[in-house]
Amino acid sequence: MQGKTILGMATAAATFGFAVTAMAADTIKVGVLHSLSGTMAISETTLKDTVLMLVEEQNKKGGVLGKKLEAVVVDPASDWPLFAEKARELLEVHKVDVVFGNWTSVSRKSVLPVIEELNGLLFYPVQYEGEESSKNVFYTGAAPNQQAIPAVDYLMDQGIQRWVLAGTDYVYPRTTNKILESYLKTKGVAAEDIMINYTPFGHSDWQTIVSDIKSFGAAGKKTAVVSTINGDANVPFYKELGNQGIKAEDIPVVAFSVGEEELSGIDTAPLVGHLAAWNYFMSADAEVNEDFIAKWHAFIKDEKRVTNDPMEAHYIGFNMWVKAVEKSGTTDVDTVRSAMYGITYPNLTGGVAVMNTNHHLTKPVLIGEIQSDGQFETVWQTPGGVIGDAWTDFLPDSARIVADWTAPITCGNFNIDTGKCSGQNY
Repeated sequence: MQGKTILGMATAAATFGFAVTAMAADTIKVGVLHSLSGTMAISETTLKDTVLMLVEEQNKKGGVLGKKLEAVVVDPASDWPLFAEKARELLEVHKVDVVFGNWTSVSRKSVLPVIEELNGLLFYPVQYEGEESSKNVFYTGAAPNQQAIPAVDYLMDQGIQRWVLAGTDYVYPRTTNKILESYLKTKGVAAEDIMINYTPFGHSDWQTIVSDIKSFGAAGKKTAVVSTINGDANVPFYKELGNQGIKAEDIPVVAFSVGEEELSGIDTAPLVGHLAAWNYFMSADAEVNEDFIAKWHAFIKDEKRVTNDPMEAHYIGFNMWVKAVEKSGTTDVDTVRSAMYGITYPNLTGGVAVMNTNHHLTKPVLIGEIQSDGQFETVWQTPGGVIGDAWTDFLPDSARIVADWTAPITCGNFNIDTGKCSGQNY
């Protein structure tokens, strides 16, 4: 949808199936910036629904500061420049108080200048490459040290010696693979034991690439695929793995962008044993998770709908924002930002998430095996939470940079050698 969409308008509700709710004139507006069409709709539509559920739940509790929340939904349609236009529309036209949105890093990079120019507040719920800490963004998904690095360590412990770094061709996979390539070399992996491949968004013809992966894995060393493939390209990729008989015991795949939602559209029987690294799985054995799943099914009116990691990230970020607003007594961005630091909220795996002064969460890391029912069985997890690192230790230019938005540093890129903040305001 190219035009603006406001939850509560009867025509929009009829078109998209949103519940029609009478909105008071004086509401707190929550922007929802997720693709409802295009290549990323497979992943992002559920996140739109998640925010609508969270808004509905909060309104049942009386809203925030005595006001009802009003969700304002737009569709940037998997079009990266359009994300910036829609972010501006949310902030300038609809006057939203906060935005929950984006999936890909290229869309976040598109939105970032707008959010900073207009002093908006964005909660970004998806794993990403790091190398950023904006004062206007809270990163509730995983940084590389909360997903990519632990996943590689796990595979090394399983005896993996050759590595295929396969990703979609944009900033998140390229930067993450740059970090992983550097990390693998520090662990003694030779350059010839690392294969890197990129494909466009929506790529569908995987026969040659999967054949190349199969050949690369036939060199006598145990091989794994580290996948940063995003969006609907994952469906034909995994189907081709099955077509060519690549099983987890032969060449395991660990994915960073494949969760329960992406697996719900394919036959997972041939994929049993392949892996994913996240901070949450739907199968987590925790009472708070059972409650969340029950509320999700009641809201979405479909017992078959799954939950996933980015949904948990929105759940944590949204509730932290509510706590910060209530603590502040206002939705003013600068005031709420300061109130966010140190806020805690239960995560869905039974622990507690913490918002740090670098705008990243402390969260656990889990690795799960795909099961025949499309769920994941957790095979490894950290004993506690891991603090998200905005700047990796495994790239020379980043290793000397820290982010801290409290005094005396008060910036997202403080160089510990020069004692100064550098570059842009992140």
